[in-house]
Formats: sequence, structure tokens, C-alpha cells
Amino acid sequence: MTKTIWHCHIAISLDGKIARADGSFDWLESHPAEEFGIEAFLEGVDAILMGRSTYDAVRGMGEWPYPDKAVIVMTGRPLVDAPPGIEARAGDLAVVAAELEGRGYAKVWVEGGGQVIRGMIAAGKLDVLEMAIVPIVLGDGIPLFPPGTPGLKLALKSCAPRSAGALHVVYEAVR
Repeated sequence: MTKTIWHCHIAISLDGKIARADGSFDWLESHPAEEFGIEAFLEGVDAILMGRSTYDAVRGMGEWPYPDKAVIVMTGRPLVDAPPGIEARAGDLAVVAAELEGRGYAKVWVEGGGQVIRGMIAAGKLDVLEMAIVPIVLGDGIPLFPPGTPGLKLALKSCAPRSAGALHVVYEAVR
């Protein structure tokens, strides 16, 4: 059986926020995702796991960017007019993760948001944390690690400067 790698690739502010309080991420506009290897990363991803707010934000950006990927959205509400390949799920993330592992996915992108990331850490299912650290303090906003996130020890695998003072950092979970 293939071992599934659970990989979170995300942008954060210096104060650990993944979005403004209203869910917007306009503060990322001067930091192109290509600088952080997102295109090559996506080529190696078999499936994407995200929360409902993340799904709604991505849908609001225009054309669906993942037409060739299986996407699992953790939500208790129906997804109206969802693109093909989207699966709505509710319930225990550990159970959903086990089902995805059973499908043989080699790499799953834990795209966000913070609640899904917290749940995956709690389930022991976050293997890699890759971050674009943007030099801005948002103050209010949505945290990467919301209250109640369990501890997770990480080992630094790489750190590289990018334009406008940003950093590209990759950590692996230590178990």
C-alpha cells in the first residue's frame, strides 16, 4: 500500500495569519505563488483536502484551478454547482484521512484552512509544512493554528529568501 504524504503548502503573515479577518488575502498580491514552487508542487499532488471557507474563497476567484485533481471539501452544507471531481464530506477528519489513504493517494495537499490543519495535526496526519512567510503583520485575521491545535514537533528541511523579504520554509513532522 502506498504511504500517503500529507503536505500543507500555505502562505502566512509574520503573525501567523493565513487570511484577514474577512477571509481576504490581498496582502499576498506582491508575492507570486510561483516563487514558492506552487506549480511544481501541484504537479505532484494526487488530491486536495480543504475546508468550506477555503473552497468558497477559491471558487470566488474565477475558473476552478484544480480541474484534474480530486478535491475533498470538509463541510456540513451542500456544495451547489460544484465543479467535477469535488466531494463534500463531513465528520471526523481522521476517518476521512483513512479513506483517502485507502484510495492510494501518494500526496494530499492539506490546503486549509486552519480548522482542517488543526484536525489533521490532531489525527497525526500532517507530514510536511511548507510556508511562504510574508513580511507583514496583519493583526486581526484567521490564524494558521487556531486555539486547540495540538503540539507538533517539526524539523527544518529548507529555508530560502524570496523577493520583497519573504521566506520559503519547509518543515517535516518529527514523530
